[in-house]
Amino acid sequence: MTEQKYKEQVELIRQVFEYAHRFKGKIFVLQLECSLLGHPFFPILVKDLVLLHRLGIRTVLVPAAKSRIDEILDSYHIDWQTVDGVRISTSEAIPFIKMAAFDVSNQLMTQLAENSAGAVIGNWVRARGMGVRGGVDFQYTGMVEKVASDIILEVLNDGLIPIFPNIGWSAAGRPYNISSTELAFALSCALNAEKLFFITDSRGIKAETYRLGPDLVLSPEGTVTQLTVAEARKFLDLNEDKKGDEILEMLSLAYEACRRGVSRVHILDGTVEGVLLKEIFSNVGFGTMVYSNQHENIRAMAQEDIPGVLRIMQPFMEKGILLKRREQDLLERCADYVVYEVDGMVHACAALHLFPEGQGEIAGIAVDETYAGLGIGKRIVSFLLEKARKLGLKRVFALTIQTADWFLQLGFREGEVAELPEARRACYDRKRNSKVLVFDLRANAGA
Repeated sequence: MTEQKYKEQVELIRQVFEYAHRFKGKIFVLQLECSLLGHPFFPILVKDLVLLHRLGIRTVLVPAAKSRIDEILDSYHIDWQTVDGVRISTSEAIPFIKMAAFDVSNQLMTQLAENSAGAVIGNWVRARGMGVRGGVDFQYTGMVEKVASDIILEVLNDGLIPIFPNIGWSAAGRPYNISSTELAFALSCALNAEKLFFITDSRGIKAETYRLGPDLVLSPEGTVTQLTVAEARKFLDLNEDKKGDEILEMLSLAYEACRRGVSRVHILDGTVEGVLLKEIFSNVGFGTMVYSNQHENIRAMAQEDIPGVLRIMQPFMEKGILLKRREQDLLERCADYVVYEVDGMVHACAALHLFPEGQGEIAGIAVDETYAGLGIGKRIVSFLLEKARKLGLKRVFALTIQTADWFLQLGFREGEVAELPEARRACYDRKRNSKVLVFDLRANAGA
């Protein structure tokens, strides 16, 4: 095993322990796409769900049944139709819809039992009919009216996993076919869940399929990895013409769930082995996340951050990309540094050193390799440029031996050593021969 691989594994172990501690006792609501039940990786997904349960994470499961309902209705020659993506549940169809919904839930409970996890299927959802919309009577198709959250919490406290078929009942005992995604949304809000997951058979929001707003974070595969609540709203507005799109419906519910207090909503591809564990216990996501709390933050470096900052810098110092820095060096200039943290863990750093004549140097930029390619360095530089403006600086410069093109893309220009402030020229290393990149703050006031 290479030293770098060893370091990566150690860092991953640290992340797992950190998240396991953080999420113990929290509630996760997971909606599972029906098509996943027949996938070869579904038994592995169930094992991962049981692992979460054993770690003390309280899990609530909502299996979708759309494809199973289609299958049963067709096999019994029951006519059915949808309007704007919503099934009209007739009096003839509703007994078979119930059969399909509970069949899927029983399949899931069987898989949990095979992994020694106790589960229970309950009727803890009050529903009401959708009624007539646009002249269409949706009959036994309904929506969530109320969730018996007190009973559900008792079930969770007893160490059981509650499973919710996509069926709700009225106060008079009338059954209604309800959307599993809307049911999962309602449960996450009623139970004050930490996370809501939509486990689908597709990989989150693909950039090639939708109109994107500016500065969204994309994975190398072109997946939108994360959206703030505000970004999610803009994204939905940009794609409002795509009626009936299932992913956008999930995103709309994710947006509303975050507005109602759910910390984070994840849209994941359940056909990827281990995707749930990777999403929960790693800082680098594998689907699309909508978040309402402060998932990421650039802030001033604290003294206790220094060991982590040196760890991030170390590979770059070994390659000669960064100048050597010791703990004492960082301690002496602690106020100059900022860090980029995710869930309390530092993954990038940089500094703004101040000089006379209204100039500042951006230095010590380092990004954890697991975050490479996500635009973190650009965000830190943008943050420091804004800080320089607020301090009234007229010019910021950077010295580099390998990343000149990257700085040019950020709006810097090639400069000369003679443009450096006198104190910085005095310690310029001619042997290192670093390129000088300059950002004129007054000329780029709107940048």
